[in-house]
Amino acid sequence: MGGGGPRGRGAARGRAPAAAAAGQESPQGGTGAAGATTVDGNATQTQYGVVQVRLTVANGKITQAQAIQAPKGGTSDQKTALSVPQLNKETVAAQSANIDSVSGATYTSTGYKQSLQSALDKVKQAASSSSSSGSSSGSSSGSSSSGSAQAQAKTVTGQVAQTQYGAVQVRITVAGGKITKAEAVQAPKGGLSDQKTALAVPQLNKEAVAAGNANIDSVSGATYTSTGYKQSLQSALDQAGG
Repeated sequence: MGGGGPRGRGAARGRAPAAAAAGQESPQGGTGAAGATTVDGNATQTQYGVVQVRLTVANGKITQAQAIQAPKGGTSDQKTALSVPQLNKETVAAQSANIDSVSGATYTSTGYKQSLQSALDKVKQAASSSSSSGSSSGSSSGSSSSGSAQAQAKTVTGQVAQTQYGAVQVRITVAGGKITKAEAVQAPKGGLSDQKTALAVPQLNKEAVAAGNANIDSVSGATYTSTGYKQSLQSALDQAGG
């Protein structure tokens, strides 16, 4: 998996692929102290599987890092068990994606840092939005209303749902108690799965926004993808508070 390369330092930046193959799902981490928020990085596809990092941030600092997906199966199990705890620890210590790759687990380390960087970017965006809405609310009553509406919007990523043909994971944007956007950040791919995903996902996204809940129709001919979508959608709704 890693090729036994030397340990190198440097943040791995770059946008992670939106769709990924089946990965490993870990229990969801709690938010800990009051005021803490949990942010999921983008799922990053590596040569040996998907890597996705979840951060818990409180008072502007990373208090916990975990890989909710990592390569599994065969020697990947050993390398994941070796590298992920070390990468988690280094993340909390460094408070950035500028962490060392683990020797012998280069692909996992690189994927971890890419997903970590995307999570950090989301944290910065959220902090920037919060700051902007706060300053605008102090200027006039009109901007206060606008800032309040902006502050209410939030993006939540549901848990990964494993299906017979691959992983499905849904991300929703919620504002004013309603789903304003739904997208599949992971969906089955390869062979016929590409066609079924292209057919089903846009329709499921549209239905999720229209229904405002996970009680949506499955797409004919894409039952597994539809079921996984609804499971991940429901978990996202649960996280969003309804």
